[in-house]
Order: sequence, then C-alpha cells, then structure tokens
Amino acid sequence: MDNQEIDIQLTSFSRHVQPFLQPFREGLDTYILRLQVEGECEALIEGRMTVIMPGDLLLFPPGEVYELRVGEKESPLGFSADYYVMCTGTWLDQWWNERERPRKTRIAEDGRLLSVWQQLILEKRRLDGGSPEIVAALLKALCLLLDRAIAEAPATSSASLLLALKMKNYVEEHAASQVRLEEVARHAGISVTRAVHLFKEQFGYSILQYVGQLRLAMALRMMDNSNYTLERIAEETGFGSYTYFHRVFRERYGVSPGAYRRRS
Repeated sequence: MDNQEIDIQLTSFSRHVQPFLQPFREGLDTYILRLQVEGECEALIEGRMTVIMPGDLLLFPPGEVYELRVGEKESPLGFSADYYVMCTGTWLDQWWNERERPRKTRIAEDGRLLSVWQQLILEKRRLDGGSPEIVAALLKALCLLLDRAIAEAPATSSASLLLALKMKNYVEEHAASQVRLEEVARHAGISVTRAVHLFKEQFGYSILQYVGQLRLAMALRMMDNSNYTLERIAEETGFGSYTYFHRVFRERYGVSPGAYRRRS
C-alpha cells in the first residue's frame, strides 16, 4: 500500500471558545479523524448527539452524516480543543476496510501520537503544502498509532486503566532518560502511592521493572544494529554507567553484554 494515494484536505489543532456548528447532513466527502484534547463538545454518533470529552477519538468515513456542535447560548458546553484530519485516498480506503472501527473510542493520552499529529500539521502548513512523501508517511504513522490506541483502550470506560495507560505511555517516551516515580505520578495527576499500586495492578509489574525492560530492549536493538561501544549504549539507553548496565544485563540474560555481542 506504500505508493497509493493520500490526499489531506485539512489538518489542524482547533480551539473554539464561541458557539460553533459543523454539519455534514448530506454525508462526508472525506474521512475525519478527530481527537478531543480539552473541554467538551457534542457530535452526532449513531443518530444522536453525544457529549465528547478529552481523550475521545472520533473516526468517520466518507458518506456518513456528521455533525459537531460546540456550545450554545441555551446550553453552554464551555470551550473545546481538538486535533483533526480530513483526508481521502486509496491507502485510507484499504486501512479503513481492514477492520471494524468504532465511531467513538476513549483512548489514553499518548505524547508520541500527538507528536506525529503535530508534525503532520506543521508539514502541511509549509508554503508548498509539504512533501507528499513526508505527509503520506506521517498520516500512515498516525493511523497505525490510532489503531494501537484503540486496541489498548479499555472495553469499558475504566478510569483506572486509562490512568495506567497514560503512565505507561509516559514511561515509554522517557525510558532512555531518568525516570522518577514522582514525575510519572504527576503526569497522571495522582499520588506516587496510587501510581505505583495502579500500574502494578493493571500490568502485573512495577513502573521501574517496566523501565528496565524497555532499556534492555533498546540496548539489544542497538547492540544488534549499531557499532556503538557498550559504554555509549549504556548511556544512550538510560542505564547511565556501563557497570550498572553490565550487572542488569547479566542478571537478565545470563551473559555479559560483551559476550552477547561477540556471539551474535
């Protein structure tokens, strides 16, 4: 599917502080991918207006009736902010038809997903409309990240699991640097005690154990695919010192990093 058409009509970060109505009563001409990040609004889903909250991902295909409503004087909903993409193309047709996709899914906050979305917006804002190859690659990456976010979303709106996933995503983003429990808890807006308990309850291992797993996985990839020294790999993957990296690696795999590299 690499060389198939992708056409992005609009993509942006949108913030509304005044009443706003976006109706497509004759049906959409494009796919709409929309993630609510602040405030709230209402969207037409399965024939009724539904309140959309931060973390709600909306996916709609061409031809579907769509309506978005932000605030009304009679019934104020406050302000609303979201990321969105309106796009078409044969790659998107195949992507959409690969599986059934819910119109609304509550997903966990993921800085990597938002980073790709932001890069896509910036690329399209270039005077030349951006490189088609870069735009296509970014949109494909975004769609695949959305697929993973949907797959990891809880079957029911479990606040505990969403918080745990939010912490997990944060740890994955920062594993190569210093990870402090206080920062992980602060990111989720909860106490350290609750963060530690919640993470272990949801995933079966502690935050620091997961950090160690991620760092070892990164180190293995770098040992297999780079000529970096073992000292540099220890530094790049967040272990800090080779001595500490050597000890953790040997405990996990039964051989030293040097022996592993020589035999691979």
